Amino acid sequence: MTRQIIIDKPSSGLWIATFSNPPINLIDPDTIGELQDLLTALESDADVKVVVFRSADPDFFLAHWDVLADKAKVAAMPAGPTGMHPWIDVLVRLARAPVASIAEIRGRARGAGSEFVLACDMRFASIERGILGQFEVGLGSVPGGNPMARLAGLMGRGRGLEVILGADDFSANLAERYGYVNRALPDAEIEAFVDAFARRMASFEKHALVGAKALMNDVTLPADSVFPPALKAFFTSATHPATRARAASLLERGLQQRSDIELRLGAAVADLR
Repeated sequence: MTRQIIIDKPSSGLWIATFSNPPINLIDPDTIGELQDLLTALESDADVKVVVFRSADPDFFLAHWDVLADKAKVAAMPAGPTGMHPWIDVLVRLARAPVASIAEIRGRARGAGSEFVLACDMRFASIERGILGQFEVGLGSVPGGNPMARLAGLMGRGRGLEVILGADDFSANLAERYGYVNRALPDAEIEAFVDAFARRMASFEKHALVGAKALMNDVTLPADSVFPPALKAFFTSATHPATRARAASLLERGLQQRSDIELRLGAAVADLR
């Protein structure tokens, strides 16, 4: 089986994880399994200090959850080490991992892709290519990874609800203004910036990085207990007949393909009637 996440280790303290799951970097059970393996390695390695997440696709960082994933395979996914559903397990463990995590967003990060970057410690987005959003309400679903809990802390209740209830795309520049990402950078500069910043942190002592992050976690991370109810709400809302009809309509028009629908998904969900 072809792996979806390519791991490079420029040094013992810096790992780079590159997503490559054509055609548009959908998240599926295999993605989650590989992320769980990566997190186990990050949690147990004594030397790694920083992990950078990148995409091999310039148009899609992580598109969203694969709505056509094998239902039997999804149902058979075991709980993670936290005892929670494996997707929630990935998000919680990533946010609390004893490393600094950076999402270098070149391309689209929507739905579960947005939930993933929100669980990273820092986010930097390409001005020309970076697009973020939570389109689920436009589809008829409640976002399952509870991005509400993370967005509220980053940008406040009103702007968080604008992202969630509006279900629209956010450009890198607007995402920076709202606090969705740390910085918006020119595409020609983002990789060099992130690389230099990651190497800077990787040159520091791990005990200081881990200790400082842990104290920041104490006052900024939502309680782990808020995540399972959101996933339950997602599964419940996804079974609604109107939600299924909206998803079917989008699939007929090119959802999950390299298509105009995927490139402008925020606009597409508002066109559904």
